[in-house]
Amino acid sequence: MPFEPINPPQFPTPIAPYSAAVKAGNTVYVSGVLALGEGGVVLNPGNVRLQTKHVLDTIKTTLEVAGATMADVAMNHIFLKYLGDYAAFNEVYAEYFPDARPARYCLIVEMVKPECLVEIASVAHIG
Repeated sequence: MPFEPINPPQFPTPIAPYSAAVKAGNTVYVSGVLALGEGGVVLNPGNVRLQTKHVLDTIKTTLEVAGATMADVAMNHIFLKYLGDYAAFNEVYAEYFPDARPARYCLIVEMVKPECLVEIASVAHIG
């Protein structure tokens, strides 16, 4: 099945060779999102709440460009740098998924950029 790369024009240039998302049929696969600005600068270092908000806002925008919404998200792959950030992360996360909550998993990992505290990749199904 052919797929359509989704790269919102308002986003900074990716720091590696990938698309922000790929739409295949009615499914949208959003690449792992970090709290990065132009040139790969980490936004809000040390603040997991603000980084989580930035990451989820970026996912929301990416999905909208692909014709989906946050309500279409079926699965989230979550990566945190510190277990101690889990509660604060969940407080922000719950604001974006208040009703039908997607499946998910959460791992504690080393990040590609040391100042990043959270990364999320999403899968959404439209329709």
